[in-house]
Amino acid sequence: MLTFPNCKINIGLQITEKRPDGFHNLQSCFYPVGWQDVLEVIPAETLRFTSSGIPIPGDPAQNLCVRAYNLLKADYALPPVHLHLHKIIPIGAGLGGGSADAAFTIRLLDERFGLALPMEQMETYARQLGSDCAFFIRNQPLYCLEKGDVFEPVSVDLSGYYILLVYPNLAISTAEAYAGVRPRQPDIPLRELLMAPVAQWRHSVHNDFEDNLFPAYPLLAGLKQQLYDLGAEYASMSGSGSAVYGIFAAPPDGQNHFPDYSVWQGKL
Repeated sequence: MLTFPNCKINIGLQITEKRPDGFHNLQSCFYPVGWQDVLEVIPAETLRFTSSGIPIPGDPAQNLCVRAYNLLKADYALPPVHLHLHKIIPIGAGLGGGSADAAFTIRLLDERFGLALPMEQMETYARQLGSDCAFFIRNQPLYCLEKGDVFEPVSVDLSGYYILLVYPNLAISTAEAYAGVRPRQPDIPLRELLMAPVAQWRHSVHNDFEDNLFPAYPLLAGLKQQLYDLGAEYASMSGSGSAVYGIFAAPPDGQNHFPDYSVWQGKL
């Protein structure tokens, strides 16, 4: 069986406080985007994980897809499988690609073996794998709180808009991104700011990670300005970086303007 884990963008990201467990509370709108990996699950005699496409660092036995399988295996009599991941979504880009792979593994195993898991139970498994993972179980626009794994409905609808995502071949670790963060309670919660028209977000909807990453990597600030110069209604870095995106009212011409970088564009 095949599935196609997609990435997400953050529309605004407010880091509000550091938690006693060392994580941070945040407010953000997660929005699914069609840049996709390819994940296949087939029967096997023993559990195997292989990958192609973008090289995946680390021990394959600790890959999030394998860990997702083992979580379910601990509670259900799953037969061994061969998991093959063709990696396309850039790593260290703030797009949640690895989290999506883990969540889609849970969803695919649920479907393949008829587990009939409730949505909430799949989210509980996904939360054990990473802060962003649970979002991809529902895989719809959500207002995300606490570590990014507590959800509320959100009325943001970008149907009819286009997106241009630019990955500048620069991986930023989550640890590096958080190292310079200064949590603060916002004057206006992000939810209220998102109620304005998209064209007004430029002046109010902000990703707090930009405050310390843009001075460290001026390239990222330059990419954001380039997207505005191309006519973006709104542009931002996604998550903890380094991918930068622009939202457009008409199809943008991304490939000709960013020939040295990984680019994806499509309709939202």
